[in-house]
Amino acid sequence: MDIVLYQFLVEVPLAATIWSVLLVVALGVLTALVARPQRDRPVADPAPPAVDPAIEEAVDLRRYAEEVGVAAAGAAQTARRRREVWLAAQDALDRSWQAYDDAEAAARRFSGAGALPAPRTPRTPAEYAARERWLHHAATAAHLRGELSIRQLCDVFAHRDGWDPRLHPVQQEVVLARAVRDGRQAGHRAAAARERDAWHAAELAAEAARVLAVEAYRAAERARPVRVPAPRAATAEARRTVPAARWHPARVG
Repeated sequence: MDIVLYQFLVEVPLAATIWSVLLVVALGVLTALVARPQRDRPVADPAPPAVDPAIEEAVDLRRYAEEVGVAAAGAAQTARRRREVWLAAQDALDRSWQAYDDAEAAARRFSGAGALPAPRTPRTPAEYAARERWLHHAATAAHLRGELSIRQLCDVFAHRDGWDPRLHPVQQEVVLARAVRDGRQAGHRAAAARERDAWHAAELAAEAARVLAVEAYRAAERARPVRVPAPRAATAEARRTVPAARWHPARVG
């Protein structure tokens, strides 16, 4: 009984002392974690390095040079297309002039026909029907040859705008020749207007291509890196060691 009481009195204070030490250590660790929470926080991303203004300017110049180069190439292609359109319009103008000149020559052959009396034929329904058929056939053939427009052909069949089927075929031929000449003249004027417009567009496109080409060249020159020349090697004269001046004692007179 005394032994048990002795062990109880000795071991209980020892256990209490151990638990007190552990409690103090735990409280110290908890206090340290609360006082320094930044250890558990993620490390912030470092600030991006500062960009050299010279490098940034060089990148901008190179990007601008590339953009201007692309624009200059597109402008040059547009100028070529506009020039091709102008050349085609010029060819069409030459053809329209040739067609008008031929129609004018054909109409001039009938210039004296108006002074001659019309041939005398019996004025019967069959004669007028034959004259109408001749006019329709001649006008249709002229339309198929491209000498009359579809509007003019409609006027012929509708007997309007000066087309009279009762006239003699000789007189109708004169009217047809003059109508072809007038149509060719109107076509030539329209072709001349198209040629002028195409020439003006080609000139504007060529000027724009020239300006962009000059700007692209200048931008490429500005974007080209500046090369610093390497220092020249020392010449033989500079590398030659200059001997130290010798000291001579002054002579006693």
